[in-house]
Amino acid sequence: MSLNSKVEAPPPFEAAKAETTLFALLVTLSVTHLLNDTVQSLLPAVYPILKTSFRLSFSQIGLITLAFQLTGSLLQPFIGLYTDKNPKPYSLPVGMSVTLCGLLLLAFAGHFYTVLIAAALIGVGSSVFHPESSRVARLASGGQHGLAQSLFQVGGNTGAAIGPLLAALFIVPFGQHAIAWLALLPLIAIFLLYNVSRWYAAKIASTPKRTKAIAASHGLTRKHVAASLAILLALMFSKFVYLASFTSYYTFFLIQKFHLPVQTAQICLFVFLGASALGTFLGGPIGDRIGRRYVIWVSILGILPFTLALPHANLPVTITLSFIIGFVLSSAFAAIVVYAQELMPERVGAVAGLFFGLAFGIAGLGAAFLGVLADATSITFVYQLTAFLPLIGILAYFLPRNL
Repeated sequence: MSLNSKVEAPPPFEAAKAETTLFALLVTLSVTHLLNDTVQSLLPAVYPILKTSFRLSFSQIGLITLAFQLTGSLLQPFIGLYTDKNPKPYSLPVGMSVTLCGLLLLAFAGHFYTVLIAAALIGVGSSVFHPESSRVARLASGGQHGLAQSLFQVGGNTGAAIGPLLAALFIVPFGQHAIAWLALLPLIAIFLLYNVSRWYAAKIASTPKRTKAIAASHGLTRKHVAASLAILLALMFSKFVYLASFTSYYTFFLIQKFHLPVQTAQICLFVFLGASALGTFLGGPIGDRIGRRYVIWVSILGILPFTLALPHANLPVTITLSFIIGFVLSSAFAAIVVYAQELMPERVGAVAGLFFGLAFGIAGLGAAFLGVLADATSITFVYQLTAFLPLIGILAYFLPRNL
């Protein structure tokens, strides 16, 4: 269906048809996701600087992550649920503006509590961005839902990988105030998201309102849907608590065990996050072809031998194992989100908000708990314990096979 000719749409997308995969729009969303998550990943990347400047304990580091993750998680399902019935296209640039404010506050924070507020603002911006942008990606998918979700998410994972690299190159040498230099990133994202919002608004205006909820085609009962969602949530717990051990504490693990300088440790974190971006890109299209259940199962349970070996490896092997773990584990998320949306096709925004929000919340709680555990024991013990989390991947066997 073509866009209504009476409604203006941005030039890059105005001639596209609804049944076509809109790659220009998907790439734009991926780029904005990259910019958004680059800003997010700067927060844990500068933890060593903040720890020294404010003399923080690992428990306080965990609280900063918790402040960011909770605001980024608690709001997302409600925003997604609300926008399922009341889409708000221009909330995208507004949310990115909140992220910009949080970034600038972080650059000039002079107290631990100010850092907490800055982290919370960045989380609020993310909670607005993810549900609506994920919905737009599905609208632009042309039926290739896994591909669209992977393309959207690979931007986020790439941004998560770039953040530590930018921290190593610009912030570590020049200090906390250098964070302000990176305000250009959310400013670019605001401009791009304004154009996406124009297309989204035109799409909404040109599409007749549905009088009934979208019917699910999988034939599962509500009990089976609820059980499947419970399994997906357990798998999310396994994936994101383990990821929290990397995003918040991997640099400290490398510094403590191998006596690496901060910049070298952050480059090693970049290797892990770069592998995660690559795995994210491949997970969705593979799920479209062979089935998302198999991707979910292999990507979580399949990393168990590598996670068990990592705490006992030397430095070159540790870096290699981190690359394999990041690549394999990250392929699950796009498959999980699309699988859940297929379970509840009438609640696309709410599902996206729930799962993106849980990703933030679980990671935040996990980071806080692991920080306390690291203070009480050691960073090495944290990695020895979390190595068993992929065992939860066995539950993927019980997911319905027809999605």
